[in-house]
Amino acid sequence: MTEQIIAADGRSVTVRVPISIRRRGGRKFVLTPDGTNLMLPLERRIDNTMIKAIARAFRWRDMLESGEYGTIREIAVAEKINETYVGRMLRLTLLAPDTVEAILAGRQQTEITLMALMRPFPDAWREQRAGCSGVR
Repeated sequence: MTEQIIAADGRSVTVRVPISIRRRGGRKFVLTPDGTNLMLPLERRIDNTMIKAIARAFRWRDMLESGEYGTIREIAVAEKINETYVGRMLRLTLLAPDTVEAILAGRQQTEITLMALMRPFPDAWREQRAGCSGVR
């Protein structure tokens, strides 16, 4: 339990929190009374498949914008893949920038998967962030 002590002059407060510091494998851990490790790093889920799909989508968009290819069909023929697949992947360029950054850093929400991103999602970033279609 946390213990608070107020100084006689009323100007300072001492708070005591019961924790323990343990060493395991040369590392220090700060443990709460129930054994929870306070020093655990945030878990990251780097999804390489999703990152590659996003990178590919932005590359294709750049090819279209630069005039290297005039249509999705031309990209599909050059890449030897299905035209509808190219179109679905290009939609990933419409994701909100903070969503793309979260995916690249592995901080995306668990419900955000490549399969979820293949379903229709709103073009408006505000609506994406509001959680429509699992995209946030």
